[in-house]
Amino acid sequence: MRARLALFVMLTAASAAGAATSPTVGDDVLKPVSIRMTDQGKAALARGDANAAIDAFEAALASDPKNVAAFSGIAQGYEKLGLPGKAVKYYREALVLNPSDIAALEGQGKALIARGATARAQVNLARIKAVCKTDCSAADRLQVALNTATAATVEPGKAAVAIKN
Repeated sequence: MRARLALFVMLTAASAAGAATSPTVGDDVLKPVSIRMTDQGKAALARGDANAAIDAFEAALASDPKNVAAFSGIAQGYEKLGLPGKAVKYYREALVLNPSDIAALEGQGKALIARGATARAQVNLARIKAVCKTDCSAADRLQVALNTATAATVEPGKAAVAIKN
């Protein structure tokens, strides 16, 4: 009797330990309705309807709150509406779920530039370069945006000096 009890306890402990270390099946798979709504949001963005896109992406998140593409899509919608502050927030949410999402890092970097936070955008550029080991066009695009923003802040000063002379 003791041997059976000991065997039962060992098997229960072993199965509990195995369950604790093995990932839940399908935990990283998005729900099909969330994917469909994300696709609708992308289509709305492509046709320039930012409000409809945001609505579709929000529906995707209601269905599956771990949909990184939906967070990034909402951010892109807010960028199209001229609201980079809200865009930064949603890119941040995407990056909480996937800190190495290059598209979210790039998008957040551009939104930060639009807000005038070029130093924070440079942090994103460094993160992109750390994640992207090969030729990375996202890093190049963000670098160009940073250079353009830096040149735009320098140009007005040059123009003011030229007007005085």
